[in-house]
Amino acid sequence: MDVSFLGGPQPQRGVGVVAPFDFALDRELWRWVPDEVSLHLTRTPFVPVEVSLDLARLVSEHETLHDAVQALAAVAPEVVAYACTSGSFVGGVAGERAMCAAMSQAGEIPSLTTSGALLEALREIGARRIAVVTPYTQSVTDSLEEYLAEGGMTVTGRAYLGLTRHIWKVPYRDVVDMARQAVVGATDALFISCTNLPTYDVIPQLEAELRMPVLSANQVTVWAALRAIGAQAVGPYQALLDPAARSGPAGMSVSPSGPLPVTDPVVESMLGVVESVESVVDEPEAALAGAASPGSDGDPADGLDPGFGTGLGEGPYLDDSGGPAVG
Repeated sequence: MDVSFLGGPQPQRGVGVVAPFDFALDRELWRWVPDEVSLHLTRTPFVPVEVSLDLARLVSEHETLHDAVQALAAVAPEVVAYACTSGSFVGGVAGERAMCAAMSQAGEIPSLTTSGALLEALREIGARRIAVVTPYTQSVTDSLEEYLAEGGMTVTGRAYLGLTRHIWKVPYRDVVDMARQAVVGATDALFISCTNLPTYDVIPQLEAELRMPVLSANQVTVWAALRAIGAQAVGPYQALLDPAARSGPAGMSVSPSGPLPVTDPVVESMLGVVESVESVVDEPEAALAGAASPGSDGDPADGLDPGFGTGLGEGPYLDDSGGPAVG
């Protein structure tokens, strides 16, 4: 069968990605990438060290980055991104800039890091007061806070899990619970750190609940890399990707005087229908007609989404399997 009429495949633009040896979320990165762009990933060499400041320094050594970028240069990406948050903030702002310079020199390709992308994204949305969520230990979380302060940001609240391995196994419910703990007081945005922490599906949920932009390590990395080549990241409703969804941090905030009045006639008519239904339900005879008796085995009616936990107070996230993790 002659398929020459298809005329493809279409030319692909390349984005190189250097990830730590234990990075487990390749597919999550791809979910932000448009069809015309390909990701080319390589990993740093394995080192038998658990997640810590020491590991962050080891996976971000300039010699390591040099070898990784040279391997990627063989497929000629238009930009290279170092996808590791702790590895790119452990040396502070000056260390992050030195990493970019070392990578650019190694492959003669424009380069960026997750932590540099984070500061760029925060400036893009006009945020300066940041709540922080991490899977790290306290010392690594402290280092992130110091990096943000160097970048002109103020951390208003934080929550962390204290993990040293298998971070990619953390469920969304734990991320949501940490976010609810971290967002206190006047906060412009929430940042979920670590490229090895799953976040793609939880961002829209948290933005809707918290009424503020939510950024994650993988999100800002892909966003900045695509932006560097004139492309746009894709994904469901996310304030960073959709300027129409926000006008600075106030774009998603709740009015101090309460909810805004309804002015859309279609929405207003829908609300009228809901009110009519509620008035019927309020009548005992109508409400109880054919209803299950109290104590029946029906679905719980507590209004809670069973997909999310009740908080982190029940104990730390436990991982009884071996192996390090970093992000």
